[in-house]
Amino acid sequence: MIFSKYHALGNDYLVLDPQDCPQCPSPEDTVKICHRNFGLGSDGILYGPEKTDEADFALRILNPDGSEAEKSGNGLRIFSRYLFDTGRVSGEPFTVKTLGGIVTCEVRDGGDEIEVEMGKVSFDSEKIPVIGEPREVLDEPIEIKGKTWTSYAATIGNPHVVLPMEKVTKELACEIGPILETMIGRFPNRTNVQLLQIIDRNNIKIEIWERGAGYTLASGSSSSAAAAVAHKMGACDSDITVHCPGGDIGIRIGEDFAINMVGPATRVGRYEMDEAVLKQTLPEA
Repeated sequence: MIFSKYHALGNDYLVLDPQDCPQCPSPEDTVKICHRNFGLGSDGILYGPEKTDEADFALRILNPDGSEAEKSGNGLRIFSRYLFDTGRVSGEPFTVKTLGGIVTCEVRDGGDEIEVEMGKVSFDSEKIPVIGEPREVLDEPIEIKGKTWTSYAATIGNPHVVLPMEKVTKELACEIGPILETMIGRFPNRTNVQLLQIIDRNNIKIEIWERGAGYTLASGSSSSAAAAVAHKMGACDSDITVHCPGGDIGIRIGEDFAINMVGPATRVGRYEMDEAVLKQTLPEA
């Protein structure tokens, strides 16, 4: 298998082109490929471009635990940069189909800046989904390890839970993130987790625990969800810079919480993986 590796503010993906590998990796193979010690190491695999009649390109997003994600903002920026680097797109907008819907992307400044129309954020419990009576999931208490937090839930094609607090830390994200992610009695499809700190009307800071990937330095869909929550709370305006541990992502919130995201994607290199990687038996976690 031949992979191209990119990162978006430290959130790294391996792009696997169907021209180089006609079959998408199995969940078991995905785990081995993404393993930081026994494989190439990444926060996931972007398999594409695949053919579709519904958009210009189709993309599958594989998490490092073998599950498949509906949407990834950073993944879409990286995929857009890969399409640009391989000559499939230029500076004109194009569409990409994901499990979480069709988005419009545009590569600018020679690939250094990518804008993605992420779709609309919804707080509807049935769309996210969140267990319980139909409602917008806003300002709800949630108990974790004996402590009660305020939570908001949202979807932008994939599920998110956002916890506003005075100060966010990596340590807290790693402590409560995995508990929230797998709280199936509340989030039946699991969930991405963001700890949200409001800085001012146009700036927020987040720490991220990503479903299927764990602690993450940056996330486009997480930035979109957290910014939408900050705006819904009335704490922020419609143009928000999201400060992630890996860097900044620009979010613009339009009518009905339509999200435009702007950020970079960086090419790391091209790798040929030996088949021995897939023959390994990984140690139990």
